[in-house]
Amino acid sequence: MAKKTDSPKLRRLVLDVLKPHSPTLPEFAMKLSSMRGIEGVNVTLIEIDKDTETIKVTIDGELDYGTIRSAIEEWGGVVHSVDEVVAGSKVVKEAVPVEYRFKLRTHEGKG
Repeated sequence: MAKKTDSPKLRRLVLDVLKPHSPTLPEFAMKLSSMRGIEGVNVTLIEIDKDTETIKVTIDGELDYGTIRSAIEEWGGVVHSVDEVVAGSKVVKEAVPVEYRFKLRTHEGKG
């Protein structure tokens, strides 16, 4: 059995977030990036309507999901889903891209 020296850490989170137009995307990214343990933030606009924006937020660092979620909620946002989580001492790359796996499942049993 492996010996644990440190508690496991979240290294990356990819979140689907619904937020109001304010704060703006640059302000939102800067607020997140200034939080303790966060080393980098990528915010991508997915959809926009009259009152809200749907964004994909990728966060790297030594992360506390509860603190991040609470901050997003304080800024008027809601985490719709957690789409990716990386934990441990390093980031592991996926062997097969997610899009490819979905294509494989779609074509199963078709001849």
